[in-house]
Amino acid sequence: MNSMKLRVDTKTLVKAFKLMATAKAMTDIYEENFKFVSKYVHATSRGHEAIQIAIGMLSKPQDYISPYYRDDAMLLAIGMEPYELMLQLMAKIDDPFSGGRSYYCHPSLNSESKPKIIHQSSATGMQAIPTTGIALGIQYKENTGMTSSDSSDSPVVICSLGDASVTEGEVAEAFQMAALRQLPILFLVQDNEWDISATASEIRAMNAYEYIKGFKGIERITIDGSHFESCFSTVSEIIKNIRVERRPYLLHVRVPLLNHHTSGVRKEWYRDDLEEHHERDPFPRLKAALLEADINEIQCIQWEAEAREIVERAFEKAKNSPDPQPSDLYNHVFAPTPVETETGERDPAGHREVVMVDSALIAIQHLMRKHKECLFYGQDVGGRLGGVFREAATLAQEFGSERVFNTPIMEAFIVGSTVGMSAVGLKPIVEVQFADYIWPGLNQLFTEVSRSYYLSNGKWPVSMVLRVPTGAYGGGGPYHSSSVESVVTNIKGIKIAYPSNGADLFGLIKSAYYDPNPVIIFEHKGLYWSKVKGTEKAKTILPGDDYILPFGVANMVMEADTQQIERGKAMLIITYGMGVYWALKASSEFQGKVSVLDLRTLHPLDHERIMKEATRHHRILVLTEEPKENSFAMSLAGRIQEECFEMLDAPVMVIGSENVPAIPLNEILEVEALPSINSICNTVNRLLNY
Repeated sequence: MNSMKLRVDTKTLVKAFKLMATAKAMTDIYEENFKFVSKYVHATSRGHEAIQIAIGMLSKPQDYISPYYRDDAMLLAIGMEPYELMLQLMAKIDDPFSGGRSYYCHPSLNSESKPKIIHQSSATGMQAIPTTGIALGIQYKENTGMTSSDSSDSPVVICSLGDASVTEGEVAEAFQMAALRQLPILFLVQDNEWDISATASEIRAMNAYEYIKGFKGIERITIDGSHFESCFSTVSEIIKNIRVERRPYLLHVRVPLLNHHTSGVRKEWYRDDLEEHHERDPFPRLKAALLEADINEIQCIQWEAEAREIVERAFEKAKNSPDPQPSDLYNHVFAPTPVETETGERDPAGHREVVMVDSALIAIQHLMRKHKECLFYGQDVGGRLGGVFREAATLAQEFGSERVFNTPIMEAFIVGSTVGMSAVGLKPIVEVQFADYIWPGLNQLFTEVSRSYYLSNGKWPVSMVLRVPTGAYGGGGPYHSSSVESVVTNIKGIKIAYPSNGADLFGLIKSAYYDPNPVIIFEHKGLYWSKVKGTEKAKTILPGDDYILPFGVANMVMEADTQQIERGKAMLIITYGMGVYWALKASSEFQGKVSVLDLRTLHPLDHERIMKEATRHHRILVLTEEPKENSFAMSLAGRIQEECFEMLDAPVMVIGSENVPAIPLNEILEVEALPSINSICNTVNRLLNY
């Protein structure tokens, strides 16, 4: 489908001209003050203004927009002032988007009077998945009766992309899900035929209009973005259709690029097409449309001058506004959680003992029965299978396919869509099938999920729970046995649990659900059914329905004799997950001389308890299933050694798996790769006799 052109009234043309004049004046003033503003990298909308202004003018407060870093004209059109945008340009504390933390035109907005904007990052195309997650969340709420869908004023989701970003695989995942689920979203693709210094012919086989044809069910339109009237009338028709018909569109807009890629990559360095692009400048074309509508040219010149004056005043005001203070660095790392203490009954009388996997399942059942905004999705978790470990068995049958559903094999979408789901007030519990397959989701986890609350200056916490089956046992092989916690613990802004038994898993799932921050729960596959010899204690009495275990509280699962501790003849093993059972088995060889501390959560750590017990025991072993080198365990050992050095009677030692690239399939090799009870006993003996 090509462009549709309706008559645009003069009042709309005048408003658009004033906005475009303002956007142009901002670009001009930034160029005139280049030495000052080039301290921080920025891009502007010059050449793209017509489509951006049309989008902004036609959006409503109930809508969600994800602009990309060149969309400052769009931000003006939704009602942002030049001064507000310049506060971000100069990284000032009053920057309404990020408090001086993020680049110019990286907005985040949660205002009743304007469209909502979740945190926007620089990584090209990465906004496509979180924004599609918003549309999926809106559809869920409409389909389940949480909001009405019988309105011509229903919310529309708009995802703005540069055409070069469409080659990103994660954009394809967003397209796939929008087509599959028929979501109420408009993908706006602004095509200026440049990818920094690479031309379209170098980096793509087709443009977005041609590419989207492969995603059945997404209606496609292409227009010339140099003409505001065409942009406005086309966008008006598309948005009207999405509000009523609740289905996806892609609008491909051909636009000139009249300014630099960014202030740090100057157009004159490499471009030879500037004259041709300037011939398609939308500003003089809009001015000509006003003259055709009998607007006096002198009036147009006056509006331009007024825009220039407003922008100049805003620029000076922004220059003189305050910078952040050093202490502002620490604000909004995590949103406050309501779960601060252990509550409810952990092992109520009369309750049956259940395996660990069932503890998690029952905890999620409780949450879904109580909270309609709770939903569960991932690969193979739907009604036919209920998860490859049966960890979601019966959920789809009880709660329906709207609330418990299969996704395609798209780990990035599973992880990143939770940003959008959370933004519309939902509480997603999602799953990556094995820890080995978390890698495609790391981009979204790092770039979008973990940073949303911090870089939106506290506006958009991401409340999600990501379940990750992990660990090796029984010949799982190299693609189903990995331990990956060291990678994930290096992503700041995420809470991480790694429970060793069913009651802990039950309580931590409840805690994670009520926490407004993103949470990852590592669940060791070898503990799910206590099939591994020596892990029988992973089975526990099913806690009471209201049992909740806060994060950051370690548990002493075995304590050495008090007398041995006081005489300095005991030692402490700090561990988690399967390591708890290895430690318990090894400790049986040293009656009364070994304590075992189960961390239960890796972030936050129970720092106070760790250091207290380290100073009591004087001899410490940190035990992990991960390869030892460069691991979370090594980091923890170093921290203990640094803070407790004067109280230690021996070096802090670490045992982990062998430093090989993967866990082999053959069980003999698997056993050789993992920590052995013999190696643990030898190290314990060495520490006790140091």
